Amino acid sequence: MDLIARLFAWTLSAFIPRRPGRHSAAYLIEQPAPDSAANPWSRPWTGPSAAQVRAVFRPETSAESTLPLSPIQRERRWAAQFAEIGIDYPYSYPGAPFEAQAFHGAAVAA
Repeated sequence: MDLIARLFAWTLSAFIPRRPGRHSAAYLIEQPAPDSAANPWSRPWTGPSAAQVRAVFRPETSAESTLPLSPIQRERRWAAQFAEIGIDYPYSYPGAPFEAQAFHGAAVAA
């Protein structure tokens, strides 16, 4: 019976790490500070790179040159292409419930 209890205690001590007690010498030793995660807001938001913008406005395929697009259709296509690369494009059109300026102060968390 004693052997079973010792094996059980040893197994628990192996799988469940224990911190030192408050009154032990090991507790009074300076503990390392926990690693803090990097703050995502520590650097300013960076806009799309020149290559990303070129990919949106000058597509390699000539689909845009073969289709005559109205200004509204062109803006919708740009908004969709920006959304594909993860950039929030303030899509607006005449008669829209919100103007494009309403989107400038809003931040989107990704």
